[in-house]
Amino acid sequence: MFRLCIAVVLFSPAVAWSESREEKVRSDREKVTSDGFWIYNDLPSAFVQAKAESKPMIVVLRCIPCEECVKLDDDLVDKDPVLRPLLEQFVRARQVSTNGLDLDLFQYDTDQSFAVFLLNADGTIYSRFGTRSHRTEWYGDVSIEGLAAAMKEVLDLHRAYPSNKQLFAGKRGEPLEFKSPELYPDLKDKFTDRLNYKGNVAKSCIHCHQIGDARRVYYRNQGLPIPEKVLFPYPHPKVVGLKLDPDQNGAVADVVPDSAAQKAGLAAGDQITTMNGQIILSIADVQWVLDRTKAEGGEIAVVYRRNGKSQSTQLKLMKGWRRADDISWRVSSWPYRRMVTGGMQLVELAQDKRAALKIPTNKMALRVKHVGRYGPHGAAKKAGIKPEDILIRYDGRDDLMTDGQLLAYGVNAHKTGERIELTIQRGKQQKTVSIPIQK
Repeated sequence: MFRLCIAVVLFSPAVAWSESREEKVRSDREKVTSDGFWIYNDLPSAFVQAKAESKPMIVVLRCIPCEECVKLDDDLVDKDPVLRPLLEQFVRARQVSTNGLDLDLFQYDTDQSFAVFLLNADGTIYSRFGTRSHRTEWYGDVSIEGLAAAMKEVLDLHRAYPSNKQLFAGKRGEPLEFKSPELYPDLKDKFTDRLNYKGNVAKSCIHCHQIGDARRVYYRNQGLPIPEKVLFPYPHPKVVGLKLDPDQNGAVADVVPDSAAQKAGLAAGDQITTMNGQIILSIADVQWVLDRTKAEGGEIAVVYRRNGKSQSTQLKLMKGWRRADDISWRVSSWPYRRMVTGGMQLVELAQDKRAALKIPTNKMALRVKHVGRYGPHGAAKKAGIKPEDILIRYDGRDDLMTDGQLLAYGVNAHKTGERIELTIQRGKQQKTVSIPIQK
C-alpha cells in the first residue's frame, strides 16, 4: 500500500530498522494482533462487532511500516492521553492493504498520506480525516488535536443516530468504474482480493496510489481523455482560498485575498459547520465536498459561525477552478512524467535566472531538475535533454507555467505513440527535440 507516512506515525507499532520489508509486514501483523487493540485487516469482522456493540467505527487505511516515518513515535496515538479514551469508544479497524476494498464505500484521495473513516456499522460515513498537500509537508493539514476533535463530534453524532441520518447522505459517492481495486484491468492479473501470507506478502499488496494509476490507465487504454476530477482529485481547500486550522473542526485560519472564499465573505476566525448540507469536521470533509463539485464550476452553500452567530453564503467556483490545484507532489505525477515528459521532473525557474535569460514572466520557463535514465523514463535523456536545461516550449505551447499544468495538458493532448516537440534553452542556445507520448 502507498506509504502513508503519518498513518504509520499514528497507528503503527515500532519495527526494527534491520528488518526487510517482508519481515516488517509479518512482524507488524503479529504485533498488532497480539496487542488486540485493533482489528487487523479484517473489515467484515469490524462491521459485525460495531453492529453488535452499537459503537461507531474508526477505519484507518495506512501502509505497512514505512522507513520514512520510523524516526517518529510509532506508538503516539495508542498512548496519547486524549486519543486513547476516545479510541476505546470506537470499534477500531486497521486496514493495511486495499486488496478487496469496497470502493463503493471507501472513496478517498489515493495519493494522500493516510485516510481515516469515521462511520456507522450500516456504512453511513460520519466524517473523513487525513489530508495531504505536499509529498512530505503534511504538518499544516493534519494533527492529533484535529483527529481528537473530529472523534469527539462523531461520538455525539452517533448518539443521535439514526434521527440525523439525512445529514450524512452526501458523504457517500457514486460507484467508481469497478467495485474493488483488483478488478481494474491493469491490476486484475497481478493481484487478488487478499494478501498472500503464504507467499511474498509485501508484493501481494495493492498500494493506494495503484488504484488511482489503474483508473487513469483505464481511460487511456480506451482512447478516452482522463476526466478532470480524476486528474485533479480531492482539491485542497487552498484552491478556493481557504486555509483551515488542522486542530479544530472547520476553523478558518486565513483567507487568500481575491479568492473565491474571500468573495464569499469568509474570514479568519469563522468556523464552517456545513458545506452543501454536509457536516464539516476536517479538511478532508471539505475536500470531499469540493471533489463532488464539477470542473465547470458551480455554487457551494456554506454555513458558518462568526462571533457565535450562524451565517450562510455561497462559494462560487468558476470554470476550470480545479486546475489551480497543484498535482506535481502526487505519486501519480510520476506515471504522468513517463507518459508526457519522457521522465523529466520540472520546477519553475527562479526569477533572477529568468530575468538573466530575458524570458518574459508570462512565458514558460521550467528548469529540468531531474532526467530519468532507464526505459520509458529515459526518453528525454535519449533525446538529448540534460539536467539544468530550461524547457521554454512544449507541443507548441509556451503558456504552461508549472510542472503540474504541463502534466495535466500533456496527458490528454495526444495518444500513445505520437511524438511531440520540445524546445529547451541551454545557456544562450536553443534546441528543439521530440519525444514520444508513452503508455
